Amino acid sequence: WIDKGISAGKNRDYNSAIYYFTQAIEINPQDAIVYYARGFAYAELKKYQEAIANYTKAVEKNPQYAEAYYNRGCMYAELQQYQEAIADYTKAVEKNPQYAEAYYNRGNAYAELKKHQEAIADYTKATAINPQCVEAYYNRGNAYANLQQYQEAIANYTKATAINPQYAEAYFNRGFAYAELKQYQEAIADYTKAIEINPQFVDTYNNRGLAYANLQQYQEAIADYTKAIEINPQDVKAYYTRGIAYGILNNKILAKQDLLKCLSLNPDVDTIKKCKELLKYCQ
Repeated sequence: WIDKGISAGKNRDYNSAIYYFTQAIEINPQDAIVYYARGFAYAELKKYQEAIANYTKAVEKNPQYAEAYYNRGCMYAELQQYQEAIADYTKAVEKNPQYAEAYYNRGNAYAELKKHQEAIADYTKATAINPQCVEAYYNRGNAYANLQQYQEAIANYTKATAINPQYAEAYFNRGFAYAELKQYQEAIADYTKAIEINPQFVDTYNNRGLAYANLQQYQEAIADYTKAIEINPQDVKAYYTRGIAYGILNNKILAKQDLLKCLSLNPDVDTIKKCKELLKYCQ
């Protein structure tokens, strides 16, 4: 039964795998590995509560089963039960102190709880064990950015792009960090790199447009906002910022058109207020 379950799992026939593993458990209810395997099959079907129940059985049968604690932690994270996830990842690293993925995912859980210092500590542990863990550098950069420690964020995004030169999101976030430090040329260079990798990355055009605007290069800013709108014709932010740029260039007709379009897309209350105030100057 176990071999049939494994074979079914390899073929992604998880319902059959569950059936076979259940038969195996009926024959031998003490085998932790089979509960683990059945839990994995449930997880692949996104039946997270059933997966948790099976991983729980696995650790009851084998309290040293680090992978079962880890996978149960992942299920809790999927259910956004981050405290429970942290407890299981902690169990996993107690059983296996070299478990880089458990430190990484515990860091993610801490980040979801906005415990950024704890997240940074775990990402640091993960990269010490696995120096090629690109996501740990990227997420550590995000944690530093959330703490407004932008130089540290930049260093981590730089490490992520060194490992994966095609990591568009890392260039984008490094660009944002540079912009927060008012290093707009560096920000533009990173946004441009992100666009080269992913030409449909709409937020990058918006952010590069803002960087150009901060350098008073309004025509370049307008070109980027226009590209954002081409990709997403419902982009409230792009219409709003392009309207401002047109206004600065004293093109009141186009400024008015963009601000009115922004209002038609049901923006947030603050943007509505700002649009109405700016429209007074477009008459």
